[in-house]
Amino acid sequence: QVQLVESGGGLVEPGGSLKLSCAASGSTSSLYAMGWYRQAPGKKREFLATFTNRDTTDYGDSVKGRFTISGDFAKNTVHLQMNNLSPEDTAVYYCAAEGLFNSNPKEYWGQGTQVTVSS
Repeated sequence: QVQLVESGGGLVEPGGSLKLSCAASGSTSSLYAMGWYRQAPGKKREFLATFTNRDTTDYGDSVKGRFTISGDFAKNTVHLQMNNLSPEDTAVYYCAAEGLFNSNPKEYWGQGTQVTVSS
């Protein structure tokens, strides 16, 4: 099994920046992708970005050009640099990872970290 712990959330003013980090522990050698999602009150969970062990990245349309994902599978960490934040970015941000467990794909989720964008 894999455990994910997020950090870096908090309160930021509109137009500001914030960097989230996620550290994975446990059976991390099975992981091949790590990423970020968010969920605002009353809304569905939204895909933000993913980073793979082949150094490929992908972004959700709402954050392209503003958010940057980076990671290091050797250190089992993934980060999300968020720039030009707006109140619409207020949500709980979740770290996610995918790997193989008993040869089958398995998803793992962190507990989430709150990001609030407000003046």
